[in-house]
Amino acid sequence: MESRLANGLKLLYLPKKTKINSGLGDKLPEAYKKFYLEWRHRTPEPVYFQPKTGKWMKDSKSGQVVPVQNIPIPLKYPKTMHTGIWGGEAIVQGFKQKGKYKSRVPYFWVPTLKNTVVYSEVLNKYMSTIVTERAIELINKNYGLDHYLLKTPACDLKTTLSLKIKRNILMALRDKTLYPDNIVKQQAIYDKYKHYLNDYSHEDIEWYGLTFDQALLKFQEKEEIANLKREPLKAKFRTELIKELKTNKDNLVDENKSWLNKINPFK
Repeated sequence: MESRLANGLKLLYLPKKTKINSGLGDKLPEAYKKFYLEWRHRTPEPVYFQPKTGKWMKDSKSGQVVPVQNIPIPLKYPKTMHTGIWGGEAIVQGFKQKGKYKSRVPYFWVPTLKNTVVYSEVLNKYMSTIVTERAIELINKNYGLDHYLLKTPACDLKTTLSLKIKRNILMALRDKTLYPDNIVKQQAIYDKYKHYLNDYSHEDIEWYGLTFDQALLKFQEKEEIANLKREPLKAKFRTELIKELKTNKDNLVDENKSWLNKINPFK
């Protein structure tokens, strides 16, 4: 009975509709869907709490054994964060009690933001942007911006600026367009970072780091170019019809000649 009920529930299950499996998003290539799932649907690394291992734990206050519950802290991601590198940080919404006998009030914890300059060794560019303290720590920990961006998945980078820089780095490595005026330096930098390309195909890099709207525009442009190269059906059918008419005309002439030859008394 239980197995039948489970099978019935499986049959009734309907996949949740998302941007990339419904409407125009369903037409996008698999390479972009792979990136979008990594960016929007993959669980990011916890920043504001340390997940506990195991299934049970002893409560320090009551001494009772309770189940382990790793509940993530709800975070707010403002639109302004996409113009900087936040290193996985966000705005924490909660409550704060200012006094022992006072009621708690809503409070927002905002990460410390700094306006600084970061350097990409692959792109050979200095970029002025807004970063958080954690982003600076991660860049220094990974010995540079390029290593940090290439090692970190999209769900932890989060911001569109971080993903854009990562995309440019990957494309420069893939097409080997870095340091065009210095071949020796180009090969040295390429050998330093080329192992990161093992995780991506040529098409993966082509669609990596694009927002949903940018991906739709890119797909539309590719479709328009493909349609221009493709011969219109009207022209194709017209050519086939003219060819067929000419063939029928020649066959008719040949048939008339053979018929006239049979009844010609002066042959």
